[in-house]
Order: sequence, then structure tokens, then C-alpha cells
Amino acid sequence: MLGRLYPVAASLFALVALFGCANADPDTAYPESIGKHSTYDPGKQGSVFGNDGLNIFGGSGQTAAGSPIPVNSFLWRASLDTLSFMPLISADPFGGVIITDWFTPLESVNERFKLTVYILSSELRVDGLRVAVFRQQNDGSDNWIDGQVSDETTNELEKTILTRARQMRVAGLAQ
Repeated sequence: MLGRLYPVAASLFALVALFGCANADPDTAYPESIGKHSTYDPGKQGSVFGNDGLNIFGGSGQTAAGSPIPVNSFLWRASLDTLSFMPLISADPFGGVIITDWFTPLESVNERFKLTVYILSSELRVDGLRVAVFRQQNDGSDNWIDGQVSDETTNELEKTILTRARQMRVAGLAQ
């Protein structure tokens, strides 16, 4: 008897959870991450499933709250393009965070680098991007010791990503 109740209870729970999401208020999506002067408009954003989103049960065709990506797409793609030579651990387009794995350049086998890129804005702006660079050196006995990274290295990497984002934007406007 109990064996038959588990699938029924799980189905009821799934339905309640699914229909509970329909009452989400789109005006409360990302209130802290979007600035007062932002051009963010959920009604103008597209979706992976088209402009009307994925509509399984009919209804108004509006996308669910939180479905638009709140980071600048040019900064996102430029960051991925610039870091394409490094292995990625995580790339979260909704949070705007890209984390690479440790990378050892061929020129310096006793040194390795790791990067974290934070995309902080939905606009293509200089202050909408922050890069953290981590460096370690091998002491010869397979122990990695944290090293200093110059501010110039971080600034050059940020400038490279911003330049690539601008190039992508100009190329997109020309089409």
C-alpha cells in the first residue's frame, strides 16, 4: 500500500512546485544587481526558446521571472573568447562569473595561473568587469607557493577583454 503512495505523493509535490512558480513577480527579478540607471528591460530580453519562452501548459507566453541573463552579452562572450586557451572550471552566465582551472604556460613550467572573471553589469562599461588573477610557483618539490600578481597584469587582461567586447559590439551593429 505504501509503495503505491510514494509515486502519487511525488507527483503531487512536483505539480504544486511547478504551479507555485507561476506566481513569481517579474518586477522583483534581480533588484540589487540592476542599477538605478540601467537600461535593463525584462520585456525586451529574449530567451533560449524564442521571444515567448517555453510555454508547456499554454497561458500568456511571458517568460518566468529571472530568465533574462543580467550580464552584458558582449562582455560575457569576450571574456570566454579571451580565456579560451585556459581550461574552465565554471562559467555561470546568470551570476556573471567565469572561473578557470590552473594553467601552466609552456615558457614557464614552474609557474601556474588561475583567473576569475566577474561581469558586474548588464551594460558594456569599464566598471562592469573585474578580473582576479592568482599565481603560484613550484618550489621544486611539488609544493605550490602563492605569488604576487602585478596590478598591471590584471589591468591589461581587463583591457583586452573590454577591447574584444567593443569589437564584437561594433561587428554586431554593422550586420
